[in-house]
Amino acid sequence: MTDIRTILRQATDALGDRLEAEFLLAHALGVSRAWFFAHADDPAEAAATERFESLVRRRVAGEPIAYITGTRDFWSLTLEVTPATLIPRAETELLVELALERLPEGGRVADLGTGSGAIALAMAKERPDALVFAVDASADALAVARRNARRLGLERVVFAHGDWLVPLGGEAFDLIVGNPPYIESADHHLREGDLRFEPLTALASGTDGLDDIRRIATASPARLAPGGWLLLEHGWNQGAAVREVLERAGFLNTFTAQDLERRDRVSGGCKPA
Repeated sequence: MTDIRTILRQATDALGDRLEAEFLLAHALGVSRAWFFAHADDPAEAAATERFESLVRRRVAGEPIAYITGTRDFWSLTLEVTPATLIPRAETELLVELALERLPEGGRVADLGTGSGAIALAMAKERPDALVFAVDASADALAVARRNARRLGLERVVFAHGDWLVPLGGEAFDLIVGNPPYIESADHHLREGDLRFEPLTALASGTDGLDDIRRIATASPARLAPGGWLLLEHGWNQGAAVREVLERAGFLNTFTAQDLERRDRVSGGCKPA
């Protein structure tokens, strides 16, 4: 019977990435990666080896690891993800940080296009005093977000199915945040890498990528309390364009914040008090 060390080496050769091989093997065996150090010479059971080899084949075909394992860590949370949701990415944590800085005590925040619930649930975790609304036009994505909230025990989250601010009716908020689609519809990256497997409607937005950002910026002032903030994630080269959109919609104190790679990542503005 083949040992753990051997099947891990074979998978590393196939994937060209030791870390990915370890993640997939840990998932197949239901153990932590640290387990390998003490059990490298253990025999691998046939059923577990078959499961692992199936996962490796999916990854070799390009499927994202998050969809293969069904989970992704974000902020301090482990979230369920499915092909109905975007895969939460580390750079989006900047949006959470900026939002938390601007959310008043007992405040109300709306997360537009919540997907797996990453932004909304991170904020609900950090600020149990706040009331968080999570909105998505995809019923399948919203179901994933609901399951994540239930499993994490986050109760002060209201889920709403519909297009951006529409399902929120006359609700007013201290803060509106979102990671809307912002890739140009003709961008070749949509046909490459992990993006091939993620929902196109959550990625692309018109010829310049800003169609949905314009819609959100135009509609948000009517839903914000005086002095409330709108914060949106966007592409690395869109900071100036998004600030212009926000200013045209009447927002003040517009700014763009950079991520850890010093790329424009989040822009925001304040509704006049």
